[in-house]
Amino acid sequence: MRRRSLLLAAVPAGLVTLSACGDNKSESSKASVSPSPSVSTTPPPKIVEGPLPAITAGTKFGEKPTVAKGTGEPSKNLAVRTVIAGTGRTVAENDFIRANYLGQIWDTAKVFDNSYDRKSPLVMQLARGSIIDGWLYALTGKKTGSRIEIAVPPDLGYGKSGNAQAGIKGTDTLVFVIDLIDSFNSKSSAKGKEVPQTDVALPKVATNTDGNVPKVTIPGTNPPKKLVSEYVLEGDGDQLKADQTVLCQFQGLVWDGGKTFQRTYGSGRLSQFSLQQMQQAVKGLAEGLTGKKVGSRVLIVVPPELGYGNTPPSGGVIKKGSTLVFTVDILAAM
Repeated sequence: MRRRSLLLAAVPAGLVTLSACGDNKSESSKASVSPSPSVSTTPPPKIVEGPLPAITAGTKFGEKPTVAKGTGEPSKNLAVRTVIAGTGRTVAENDFIRANYLGQIWDTAKVFDNSYDRKSPLVMQLARGSIIDGWLYALTGKKTGSRIEIAVPPDLGYGKSGNAQAGIKGTDTLVFVIDLIDSFNSKSSAKGKEVPQTDVALPKVATNTDGNVPKVTIPGTNPPKKLVSEYVLEGDGDQLKADQTVLCQFQGLVWDGGKTFQRTYGSGRLSQFSLQQMQQAVKGLAEGLTGKKVGSRVLIVVPPELGYGNTPPSGGVIKKGSTLVFTVDILAAM
């Protein structure tokens, strides 16, 4: 079973899912939450440079670090140190980050969580309520490619209740080493290599990578009877596994008439969903994404029996027996 990160504070904001695809296009969704910066009456915490324990081994970016035990009393403030300065994109609040990390307790050096051993970087939204505040304030403004070490006091971590599952008490200061691999926002697109689209019986998908919605031209012929999953842009990342969660841009259209029923491009949102859960909503979409490479744009044509069949969502453009057309930009997976 894939282990859930301990960093989750609540349900992430700014997500849209396909569990009930209606006719909402890109402008709004009653089920989604605005990704705009949250309004908080609490002022940002004071950030200091230390003290912070030494990293004694695994000192290169991407290597699992070994961190010494904290000495003396930790700061009551958030301590942040850039160990390795990256040169990539500057991370903003409400972006999604992809990062490796190790977390341990200041007083004992007990490691309570790390992604290096799982070989599965964290993908999480850097937003209030979706991740502990220590990470939000420490990582906002940092560049991808950076290694950051932080010491998080209890009030910016798990509070007075701590986290019993991880052996964290309500008085524990937490030390993290974080390798910021990548970041994504609502303007992100797949960046893969263009693949020729030669089948005239299939929709043609634009290859723009500016975050805007790619145009889809559906042919005036009958749709294919079987599931179609083809690269439009082929990335060089790992292949998606059936038990993973995917972060993506997407749009969904109905073959007959070409009307859009949902999309994230241009909406200020990204979509994040489990492929296992998607099997229960739109089976063909989950099957079409499984095995495809991260960093790709994929065209998926879903026949009725792998979509909504004879029970489409009410009030939308999807009708009984509709064939669905999706374009998906696979940004990250975990």
